Amino acid sequence: MLAVGFRLCGRSLMKTFGNKPWNFAKGGSYQAARQHSLDSEGKTSMTIMNAEPNAPLMVDSYSQYGFRLNNGLAVIGPMIIFPKTILSWNLSGPEDISEESLALFFALEPKLDILVLGMGVRGFKINPKVVTALRHHGTNVEVLTTDAACATFNFLNAEKRSVAGALFPPQFIAVTDDDLALSQIQRKDILKIEDI
Repeated sequence: MLAVGFRLCGRSLMKTFGNKPWNFAKGGSYQAARQHSLDSEGKTSMTIMNAEPNAPLMVDSYSQYGFRLNNGLAVIGPMIIFPKTILSWNLSGPEDISEESLALFFALEPKLDILVLGMGVRGFKINPKVVTALRHHGTNVEVLTTDAACATFNFLNAEKRSVAGALFPPQFIAVTDDDLALSQIQRKDILKIEDI
């Protein structure tokens, strides 16, 4: 990814540094990075992490019923997700979160960098005693809505951080104009003219 970034801004670096090699941590040069980012003449390559065969698990989408992961697996209901593992979380809702329901995270070695809790909807508060217990056991916690928690988990997971997500499907999903337009495009109804 670093090489791609240098390829995209290569001209400005060449103006700044001239044709001198730019040393990286492993002793490579700017020219070497530039050559490795090219597939052929003038083309830059890009890898989509979510589509790689050995990519860590990521949440592709969610609904009121569960989650769909990047490997095609659908998970019904609440789940606990790690970079390579998924567990069904047998809780009926965010109000059932307790120290006992999070005991798994206390026992993990090495400790997580962060636990991302996806609480479903905005405004749901977790019991402060639970957060205190997590921090007492050395686990940082971030309490977010499900959509923000999925994005945060994916981002931290892509950075290869020690992260876990404890996610509840949202009870309500707001439909936006973009969602409707995407749905129409997928159904190829966008060009239909409706009579008013």
